[in-house]
Amino acid sequence: NGYAGLIERYDLTKPIIAAVDGFALGGGFEIALACDIIIATSRSSFGLPEPLVGAVALGGGVHRLARQIGLKKAMGLVLTAERVDANTGFDLGFVNEVVSTEDLDSRVENWCQRILKCAPLSIAASKQAIMRGLDEPSLEAAMVNQDDYPAFHKWRRSDDAKEGPKAFAEKRAPIWQGH
Repeated sequence: NGYAGLIERYDLTKPIIAAVDGFALGGGFEIALACDIIIATSRSSFGLPEPLVGAVALGGGVHRLARQIGLKKAMGLVLTAERVDANTGFDLGFVNEVVSTEDLDSRVENWCQRILKCAPLSIAASKQAIMRGLDEPSLEAAMVNQDDYPAFHKWRRSDDAKEGPKAFAEKRAPIWQGH
């Protein structure tokens, strides 16, 4: 589908990183907001300018932005169609790291390597618990219901859930099997 197929993939358990170097406006910003992590260069800017041309950001941007930075901050950006730079995006909380253009690829690789050190099933379960937990009516409900989330359920019963503590006790690096 449009928007790189990301805006309607609510079930992705693999981490998705947006590497932004330049303008992420309208649909580009909506794609970035659909990602789990945003690494942006200092020359990047973000915004939903659709109201300036009589349109509405229909790719989930208005919904994701409010969930990611809070209602009042999102309202301020959306209702004014304001464009913000990467540092402001970092301050608002939707950008994870601001880097130089020259360092973008190496910093994205660094994030990937840090994620890859973790157990794949743990990453999938954690991501799903975060996303589904946001839809629960309370923190208590999220914690009670997380065992019913498919990725969490799979992780809980996996060999990898045993491997991590075992490797720690044996003072060795874990060997993840993904099952």
